[in-house]
Amino acid sequence: MLLNGVLALIAITAVASCGEPHPAGPALDIDDFGDTIRAGTVASPARIASLNPATTELLFALGAGPRVVARTTWDVWPEAARRVPDVGPGLRPNIEAVLARHPDLVVLYASADNRMAAQQLRAAGISVIALRTDRLADFVRASRALGRAVGESANASTVIDTMQRTLARVRAATLHLDHPTVFWHVWDSPIYTIGAGSFLDELLTIAGGTNIYADRSEPSPQVSLEDIIERDPRIILAGVSGKTAITTSPLWKGVRAVREGRVFVVDTNLVGRPSVRAGEAAASIARLLHPGIAL
Repeated sequence: MLLNGVLALIAITAVASCGEPHPAGPALDIDDFGDTIRAGTVASPARIASLNPATTELLFALGAGPRVVARTTWDVWPEAARRVPDVGPGLRPNIEAVLARHPDLVVLYASADNRMAAQQLRAAGISVIALRTDRLADFVRASRALGRAVGESANASTVIDTMQRTLARVRAATLHLDHPTVFWHVWDSPIYTIGAGSFLDELLTIAGGTNIYADRSEPSPQVSLEDIIERDPRIILAGVSGKTAITTSPLWKGVRAVREGRVFVVDTNLVGRPSVRAGEAAASIARLLHPGIAL
């Protein structure tokens, strides 16, 4: 996930408790490293470190925000999350910085880069939940698992229902509209885009667009400018810096959408992760593709 160089830095960490944890309940879920997640893993008053923007947003939405005591540099929503101590990157986190927060639970992004961190934290006696949140279905699964783990299952159901209702409303509003072809610019030199393996491809489809690289199974395939010109997208989506790079480079003038001024800026903080705001993210994309749409 390379969206503006930020999405690749997603992960999760933990922090220590001021009280005795309640006894673990029955096993309910398996995380993405194959380990058991038990109900009541972090029963109040636990301390949680979340080093993944998606799970940080989720924990606050579940009502567990007051228990979050560590985050990554990239965890900036909701506003209350900014007041949580920043312990650095989420991928290959600084274990000493995490342990200094005395965690009961560490939630890690389930990538190969974090396997050793999970092992080290467990060796220190810390509970760890590793979740891969790359697709909308991953978010739903993570919401249910974390909801049960922190004793907020009812709130998890509400969060999932709200997101899915918003997505359904956006999908219904765009279903019978023309779906313009879209190139989603993620990175320059080399050029990366969004493929079918990314939740952003899902959001783009729901928002009434057609990804010109939906035939690529990777989340973030590398592509060539020549191939983009050949595929001739009607619209280009990019972050602020991406739009600047595209519109100021003479090389990109070979793309008709650039020549005709159809390079639109997406809010990367909003769309950059499959989380509680995924419905809002889809709506924001729909408004770019279909100005004046009623949502």
